[in-house]
Amino acid sequence: MSSTPATARSVTKTVTIARPVAEVYAFLADPANWPAWAVVNVKAVEPTEDPGWWLMTTPRGAARLRIRGDAALGLLDHDYVEEQASWQVPARVVANGDGAEFMMTFFQPPTFGDAFFDEQIALVDTELATLKGILEAGA
Repeated sequence: MSSTPATARSVTKTVTIARPVAEVYAFLADPANWPAWAVVNVKAVEPTEDPGWWLMTTPRGAARLRIRGDAALGLLDHDYVEEQASWQVPARVVANGDGAEFMMTFFQPPTFGDAFFDEQIALVDTELATLKGILEAGA
């Protein structure tokens, strides 16, 4: 008898940015830039002694961030760890003509209820709009 593996709810958010894909990738791949655009969830970041990990100040307290990137493939997958939960966020930057698409998929952590997850995901729209504004203003 086989059992079907459990799957989590997921939401994918995408934003079109009128900047070259390499510029979008470079900006996003540097966690030091995250407080500028992830304005709801990231108040401050600083590197840690643990290679690749950054300490973040969030509205819910301290968290850790690690980006597992590959510029050639546009990969910006990241690991997020806080006291309440931890999760991996697959993320990509892909070319769209002369511009770029940035997309992230969020899986609902088991510790998040549906309403709380929905609230958090809705806040991502603010962050993606901020990201778009920052990068397109630099054009």
